[in-house]
Amino acid sequence: MADETPEHLTGTEARAGTTPHMARVALIGGLGLVILIFAIILFVAG
Repeated sequence: MADETPEHLTGTEARAGTTPHMARVALIGGLGLVILIFAIILFVAG
């Protein structure tokens, strides 16, 4: 092999695109549901 220099990619190029913000919405929604479920359990059991 010849002296090949490694290709330098930016973060966006390495991911092959941008990431949508749906992951953030799903994580926040899931966290909210977990908190709500725990509050309901504490209310019913307490």
